[in-house]
Amino acid sequence: MTIRILAIGDLANNIVILRKYVKKSTIHLVNFPWEGKGTSIDVNEDVEFFNSLKTVEQVRTINDIKDNFDLCMVVSPAGARIAYLADLNYVWYFVGDAIRAPMFVKNVTDNLVLKQPYYNLNFLERRFYKWVYDNAVACVTWGPELFTHLQKYRKDGTRIDVLAVDTEIFNPDVKPLEQKKEKFTFFSPQRIGLPKGYDIIWKALSLCKSDFELHQVNWYDRKTPEEEQNSQRLLDAIPHQVKLIPMMNREKLAKYYAFSDAVIGQMRIGIGAAVEREAALCKKPVLQYSNPNMRYMIDGKSLSEPFLPKSQDPQELADLIDKIVESKEFREKLASEEYEFVKNLSHPDYVIAEWEQIFEKYVAQCKGITKKTSSIYKKSEYIIASLLEKLVYTRTMREKNIRAWGKENYKRLTK
Repeated sequence: MTIRILAIGDLANNIVILRKYVKKSTIHLVNFPWEGKGTSIDVNEDVEFFNSLKTVEQVRTINDIKDNFDLCMVVSPAGARIAYLADLNYVWYFVGDAIRAPMFVKNVTDNLVLKQPYYNLNFLERRFYKWVYDNAVACVTWGPELFTHLQKYRKDGTRIDVLAVDTEIFNPDVKPLEQKKEKFTFFSPQRIGLPKGYDIIWKALSLCKSDFELHQVNWYDRKTPEEEQNSQRLLDAIPHQVKLIPMMNREKLAKYYAFSDAVIGQMRIGIGAAVEREAALCKKPVLQYSNPNMRYMIDGKSLSEPFLPKSQDPQELADLIDKIVESKEFREKLASEEYEFVKNLSHPDYVIAEWEQIFEKYVAQCKGITKKTSSIYKKSEYIIASLLEKLVYTRTMREKNIRAWGKENYKRLTK
C-alpha cells in the first residue's frame, strides 16, 4: 500500500527532495507564499502554494484536502500551527532554528550569536506554541547538534544522521557554468550573517596571502531587526576579494559549484548542512568548521566529518584558504575525502529508507490523518484560527512578512 503524506511548508528544499525520491510513499507539498520562489531555496516543481497568508484561509485549504492523505509532515512552526489547527496527526521534522530557538521558550535566543530574544511572545502565545509542539505525534531531527536541542524538550525525539541531497542535480558530472574565470575562485551560496560565521570568514580573508576571488550569493539574515543589523554591518565591511552575485535556481547553483575551484561553508555551527554536502557531491573541496566533538552514527559506527577547519580560529581558516589556492594535491585529497563521506550520508536511497520507516510506524500508530479530538473542536477550529490571527500570528509576524514581501504584497495576501 502506498502511504500518502501531506506536507505543509518546506525549508531548504527538504520536502522537495524527499518527495522526488520516495518509493513506497507519495508526498503532496502545500507551501507558504513567499518572496523568492524559483531561487536557490525553492524550485519550480509540482508544488501547491497557499494563496493567502491568513491562518484561517490556510486551515480551510488543508481541511478541504486532508482526507486524501494518511499522515502529515511539517518542517516549521508555521506548518505545525496549521496542522494543529486542522486537527492532524503530524510528524515534525526540525532542520534549524525551530528547535534551537523554540517559540514556546521565554526570551529564547538562537543559541548561536543573537543577544536579543528571537521572538516577542506573551505567555498565552508561548502556551499556544507549546501545545503545537506537544501535539506532534513524533519529533525528528538530523545530526548531533540539533538533536542535542531536541532532547531538552522531547525525550522521545528521533535522530537521523542522513540528510538528502538531490544527486540528479548535484554530482561530479555537472557541467560548469560557461563563464570566464579571472582568478582562483571560491564560491559561497549561503546567507551572509553571523549564524554562518561571516565575522570569522571576513577576518580570515583579511589574513590571506594568496590571490583569489570569493563569489558570494547576495542574500542575508533578516528574520529579526538584530539579524538585519548584524548582516548590514557585514555587508558594509565586505573584503576586497568578495564579489556579490545574484540568487539562482538549483540547476545554476550546481553549475556554479562545478565552475568554482573550492567552496566556503559555515564557520559557526560545527557541522555541514545542505551547501557543504551539495558542493562535496560535486567533488569540490569545501572549507567548513567541523566540531570534532560532533559525531555521526552510521550503521552502528561513530564517524567524524573530514571537513576543515577543526576550530573557529580565523588564522587557521586563512592558512587553509591559502593552502587550497596553492596546492592542487591538497585540494584533490580534501575533495575526495569529503565526497566519500557525504556520499554515505546524503545519497537519497539511504535517506528515503529511514524516512519511509518513520512514515510506516506512525501511519500504523495513528490510523488516520485526523486526530478527531472532539466534535466541539471541529466546530470551533475556525474561531480558534481567527483568534490566533488577531492575537498571535498577525502581531508577531506582520513586521517580518512586510520586510520579506513589501507592504503592497502583504496587503494582497492578507485580504
